[in-house]
Amino acid sequence: MKYMLLIYSDEKLWSDGERAECMAESTAICHELQTKGQFLGASPLHSVNAATSLRIRNGKKQITDGPFAETTEQLGGYYIIDVKNLDEAIAIASSLPPAKKGTVEIRPIFELENLPEESNREQIATQN
Repeated sequence: MKYMLLIYSDEKLWSDGERAECMAESTAICHELQTKGQFLGASPLHSVNAATSLRIRNGKKQITDGPFAETTEQLGGYYIIDVKNLDEAIAIASSLPPAKKGTVEIRPIFELENLPEESNREQIATQN
């Protein structure tokens, strides 16, 4: 079963050194998950200062700077994993460095049929 692990924390709680250490440890975990066939993707996100939110109401676009909601914790990144069950997803989420300072939300991914395959951007770029 595929799960998305959403990483939330207060961006201000991380020093530059802690953030670098978190990235290194998280990258190592991704490589470990890859060797087990459980890694599908992961990426940190830029600061919420770079976020733009879009809503369409009554057919009109409403675009605002910043995240969707004002909260004490911000969405900072994600992992996509493929594991046997929720218990395995919880075990992986527990090993992630951001769990020590924030929250890891574990959500099963609803898989839709007939979606396009993941594209290879490099291959597409060379064709253009």
